[in-house]
Amino acid sequence: MFYNLLFPLHAYINAFNLFGYVTFRTGGAVITSLVICFVIAPRMIRWLKKKQKEGQPIREDGPETHFKKAGTPTMGGLMILISVVISTLLWADLSNAYVWLALFVMIGFGLVGFADDYLKLTKKNPKGLSGRLKLIALFGIGFLASLGIMFALPDHLATHVAPPFFKNVLFNLSWFFIPWSMLVMVGASNAVNLTDGLDGLAIVPIAIVAACFGLIAYLVGNFKFSEYLFIYFVPGSAELSIICGALIGGALGFLWYNAPPAAIFMGDTGSLAMGGLLGAVAVMTKHEIVLAIVGGLFVVETVSVIIQVASFKMTGKRVFAMAPLHHHFEKKGWSEPTIVIRFWIIAIILALVGLATLKIR
Repeated sequence: MFYNLLFPLHAYINAFNLFGYVTFRTGGAVITSLVICFVIAPRMIRWLKKKQKEGQPIREDGPETHFKKAGTPTMGGLMILISVVISTLLWADLSNAYVWLALFVMIGFGLVGFADDYLKLTKKNPKGLSGRLKLIALFGIGFLASLGIMFALPDHLATHVAPPFFKNVLFNLSWFFIPWSMLVMVGASNAVNLTDGLDGLAIVPIAIVAACFGLIAYLVGNFKFSEYLFIYFVPGSAELSIICGALIGGALGFLWYNAPPAAIFMGDTGSLAMGGLLGAVAVMTKHEIVLAIVGGLFVVETVSVIIQVASFKMTGKRVFAMAPLHHHFEKKGWSEPTIVIRFWIIAIILALVGLATLKIR
């Protein structure tokens, strides 16, 4: 909104020229989202405690240390969503299709997560929505977003995938681009959801990945940088840096209250929305494969679940003491802060590796 209202005035007042810079507006989005989160969080936590009473249901088969967390409210992702949406609407170019598509995915996936959290609370059951119904809803939203993305992208990139490490290489998926795009968004949302199992564990890697893709979006949306780095130029995609910046601010604000011991949990409301948003940004910037590297921690957590389920069904034996992987280390006696900090370190390393793909061509 600031861009659309104030930047046209730069012809008369030179100071308004600042609103033409994506970097300036991204910084504004980070600070705005952080402030909004700090302002609304205390009231929202009190309101959610009052409404939920017993808090998020704790899995009976989970680590024993989790039972002391009973009574902690969930749906904390709402404060992130509110912060990101308001901040993005204030600082982004509202005529940009990519911004609206990213918001559509985030809000849509967030609503599915909200329904899941609501059912968990009302039924006093940690299962919530059935897996099939959840996937149908997520893939439905992903389908609509994928169609929009395909028509918003330039014709020579609309149905293509650009692999990292190679110059001038594109794979044309044709109409298979839609299921590919859907898979990236839904896969990312569920991967983040599986990682969100300990206080502060998921939110910091989310912020790290958002920072990486904020940079990627800026570089991809700048012709000179994209030409220098041999990455494909996507006109208008730099605006996605702003929503990534807003996500960083919201994540930091949420972390203040989610740091051990957590005063509130993110819930599916937040994890599905944030993961879906990152997946959508990856698709629109043509860096879907890089997302699997930068967000490698989420991939490892997901793979651990797949291995555990497959092994138990085929052999009747479990590979891990418990899945996802962070629970395995809990069962092995690692303290929660140790697991969280070590996983953060892994997330930082993987993010640096992912960013290196921008230069290694």
